[in-house]
Amino acid sequence: MNRYNTVLLFGAPGSGKGTQGKILGEIPGFFHSSCGEVFRNIDISSDIGKAFYQYSSRGELVPDEVTVKLWLQTIHAHTILGDYKPRVDLLILDGIPRTLQQAQIMQEHIEVLKVIHLYCKDENAMFERLRKRALKENRYDDADEKVIRRRWQVYERDTFPLLEHYAPALVANVDSIGSPGQVLHGILDQVLPIQDAHFVETEG
Repeated sequence: MNRYNTVLLFGAPGSGKGTQGKILGEIPGFFHSSCGEVFRNIDISSDIGKAFYQYSSRGELVPDEVTVKLWLQTIHAHTILGDYKPRVDLLILDGIPRTLQQAQIMQEHIEVLKVIHLYCKDENAMFERLRKRALKENRYDDADEKVIRRRWQVYERDTFPLLEHYAPALVANVDSIGSPGQVLHGILDQVLPIQDAHFVETEG
């Protein structure tokens, strides 16, 4: 199977990768896939859904193999429906891979063309953004500073080291503090040349 041409969005909780992914997904030639949305829309009556629920209902981490399999099924469904056209569209992923093992499993399925790292030098600004978002969405538990710091620690322990898994030339750092339009501008500077090359290739 040909691998999906992919751009990864990385960033700590509150970096805005979900927001930026959705915006990019509205631009022709990009297809956005959020791991969080995949989990929220899971069919727990399916075999993979039952396996996922079995772990999550016990408060246990879902094995990387199950997570990647669920993601693959979802992407395949989008290709069948015609929402995602791999030959034409660049795949924008956020929320996966989260661990080194997930990245290794996914190597046979995705061709990573760019890694966008949304970074923030000011942790307090990130925490404040998360707190405001939680209150706006009525997720009051997520507004607790202890919860926010725990999520940040999990990211730094499990996901941040993934940046070293990819070649330095693939990784682009984009400042995540600023207006959504300003952050988007920084991301587009990195991904538009990739889309142009992909477009020329498919046209040929």
